[in-house]
Amino acid sequence: MRAAQSLRKRLRSGLAIGGFGALVVLLGGWWLTLGVGVIVHLGLLEFFRMAQFKGIRPATKTTLVACQLLLITTQWAAVQSGWPEALSAAVLPLAGTAICAWLLLQPVTGSIADIAASIFGLFYLGFLPSHWLALRNLSDPALAPGTAALCSSGLAITLSSCLMIVASDIGSWAFGKRYGRTPLSPISPSKTVEGALGGFGCAMAVGLICARVMGWPLWGLPGVGVGAVVALIALVGDLTESMMKRDAGLKDSGDVLPGHGGILDRIDSYLLTPAVLFALLTLAQPLINVG
Repeated sequence: MRAAQSLRKRLRSGLAIGGFGALVVLLGGWWLTLGVGVIVHLGLLEFFRMAQFKGIRPATKTTLVACQLLLITTQWAAVQSGWPEALSAAVLPLAGTAICAWLLLQPVTGSIADIAASIFGLFYLGFLPSHWLALRNLSDPALAPGTAALCSSGLAITLSSCLMIVASDIGSWAFGKRYGRTPLSPISPSKTVEGALGGFGCAMAVGLICARVMGWPLWGLPGVGVGAVVALIALVGDLTESMMKRDAGLKDSGDVLPGHGGILDRIDSYLLTPAVLFALLTLAQPLINVG
């Protein structure tokens, strides 16, 4: 009975999160920036809470502000060239300098761990998630010719990316529950090799379908490779967050989401993925020649 209630609670929370994510992705623009900004803010608070459990004193407020500036300038640069692009490129190094300066000015001078946690927070929950905005703002029709009449290439690619991550998560859970026997990593004892392979297979299948719909060449076969990359990066993101929780001695990063734990527990697969996908598209576009 308790297990069924927990599953229903988890399902309701998952649907609410998924609905919110789908809405802001569909709206795009500043709505997506606002949505990502809220998630990043809550995720950073959880990350810094974990760091503080280890006795680390990160530059919390400075990093929180810097991450929001990074998201805002990324979106601004996407819709207006010129000075906004230069400002967006300058935020990361300036923010890193500001973080170091803040730690220097504290009554107790910051340590290597304080600097590292602050800079990593800026990278992990600022720079990496900002690539969701970069993906969503892609506008070249040649990137998704099959859906050009319905939506922008950025929307098609962003939705496809999210679907592949969801497929990887669901596939890992379902196959792990049914066939899981071999432990994958001591960092996360509940994960199995069989579950991971199931996640890879589901993400690759969804990648193939999405690539076919978007009109990619070779009958959509490049989508299989993209699906495998997404599954791999999502798994790395999941295990990375588990590693940090384990080091901090916490079961969940927080308790904001009923049945899911914290924000980081829910978005860990989504943090590393957009930057890798954006780089992959940039590098592979001349090779797949979708135009």
